[in-house]
Amino acid sequence: MSEPQPPKTNNRVALYLVGVVALMGAMAWAAVPAYNLFCRVTGYGGVTNTAEQGSNKILDKTIRVRFDASLERGMPWEFKPLQNEMTLRIGETGLAFFEAYNPTDKTIAGQASYNVTPFTTGYYFNKIACFCFTLQVLKPHERVKMPVTFYVDPDIMDDPEASLVKVITLSYTFHVTDIPEEQASLEKPNKKATN
Repeated sequence: MSEPQPPKTNNRVALYLVGVVALMGAMAWAAVPAYNLFCRVTGYGGVTNTAEQGSNKILDKTIRVRFDASLERGMPWEFKPLQNEMTLRIGETGLAFFEAYNPTDKTIAGQASYNVTPFTTGYYFNKIACFCFTLQVLKPHERVKMPVTFYVDPDIMDDPEASLVKVITLSYTFHVTDIPEEQASLEKPNKKATN
């Protein structure tokens, strides 16, 4: 028959278990930001890079960029690229436009997620400016044209796999998000006090 454990040992085991649970919670909390950082740094999963300005080197080799637009289920907007594709020299800055329209009678906020395919090109696809960097809020029946400025990094030619790619597809998906509190308060009608 085993003897009961002294209280010090029980406290130590309880403290150890609390520490394990806290560590697991911290790892779960950090998993998504860490994965997003990994994707941004490596281009894994078609996540693009960002740049402050265009490339200082433009090659004579061209590449086609296709544009794709979709909506998350339940997002009532209409959303489309205003050009299906463009051909650019590698390193040349491109400017493309997408259009979003809110056909409803209420204000709706949206945020765009994006990727490029083939995934091997994500590291070399650089966005200088993009509507996907900010929340978009459309009033009832509002239509907007949204630009994206980008280039394909000439370093793509040094990648044995990515250098063989002839066409890159830039895809956006709009998701419904909450309207920021300060804008939501502007949307609510003022109620006059009655006596």
